[in-house]
Amino acid sequence: MFERRLYFHIDWLLIAAVFALCAIGLATIYSATGGPTNVYWTQIYAIGLGLGAMLACMAIDYRSLGDKSHLIYLAMIVALVGVLFFGAVRGGSRRWIDLGSFNLQPSEFAKATVALVLAKMLGESRRRALTNNDLIFAGILTAVPLLLIARQPDLGTAVTLVPILLTVTYVAGMSVRYLAILGLVAALAAPVAYQFGLQDYQRERIATFLDPEQDARGAGYQQIQARITVGSGGPWGKGFMEGTQGQLRFLPVAHNDFIFSVLAEEQGFAGVLVALGLYLFVIIRSIDAARLAKDRLGAYLVLGVLASFTFQVVYNITMSAGLVPVKGLTLPLMSYGGSSMIATLAGFGLILNVRMRRFTN
Repeated sequence: MFERRLYFHIDWLLIAAVFALCAIGLATIYSATGGPTNVYWTQIYAIGLGLGAMLACMAIDYRSLGDKSHLIYLAMIVALVGVLFFGAVRGGSRRWIDLGSFNLQPSEFAKATVALVLAKMLGESRRRALTNNDLIFAGILTAVPLLLIARQPDLGTAVTLVPILLTVTYVAGMSVRYLAILGLVAALAAPVAYQFGLQDYQRERIATFLDPEQDARGAGYQQIQARITVGSGGPWGKGFMEGTQGQLRFLPVAHNDFIFSVLAEEQGFAGVLVALGLYLFVIIRSIDAARLAKDRLGAYLVLGVLASFTFQVVYNITMSAGLVPVKGLTLPLMSYGGSSMIATLAGFGLILNVRMRRFTN
């Protein structure tokens, strides 16, 4: 459990940067929703629960969590299977477990769980390079939750597991040759996957990304409005709660998927630089925690958690700028979403856990 001497090794700068992003997100949600609405108070509630989750993930030695990773993984699989049968349906997707006053989305917690189980499995290997069996087993451990999440359907969250697998296996010794082969296979399989593996609405999103004007009032509406919102902020922005796109509700789900667009409109390029600077600081500080880790389990765990976080940040921001197809991926620490906030703060609890125990036996 938490030892008194560990207080001296807590990364307070990382904690400050993480909660500064939460504060920026909270203020932007306040503006995007028009004041202290239920969405705003729910986000505050989620941040409070997320802080508790962070403290819990810091308190228990990450090596003890690694020893129990198989049980945590099985519990996560059971939860994902349970969602498919008993989950609440919203917008045509079955992703949530209704807990009365709170809806839990188990897929958000799959990211840290997959990072933990892969770090435990590959961190114990004494070989410098991974064997084919290691790669196959790691692929299966990732594929099972990925396919279950994709069935909800939630392809966006499912894809966030892929960077975890690639990052952890690469730092564990996977040959670059395998990455090249995977890239070639993905390129060759893309046309087949587009034709037979995607739903109609998913193919429509790709088509409207390439030419949003072909359905400016339908499928391309979000992308067009997001670009307008980002561009209208200028260098200094229009001011808090003064953005026309966000305040007049031209931009759909502004408090969720497109929170970054609202920030860009109201705070301008200057505000965007502050947010991007904080995200960059969080990423660099987390990489430093992996570098200082006392064992491979800790290093792999940090990099696995960070890989999913970084992928989601980059995708959401580029999506807001209209550079990639619109996908239901929130901006971590800023977008509205209770389960996302709790799971993200729990993930940073694991990163802090590894860093502060770098001097323990």
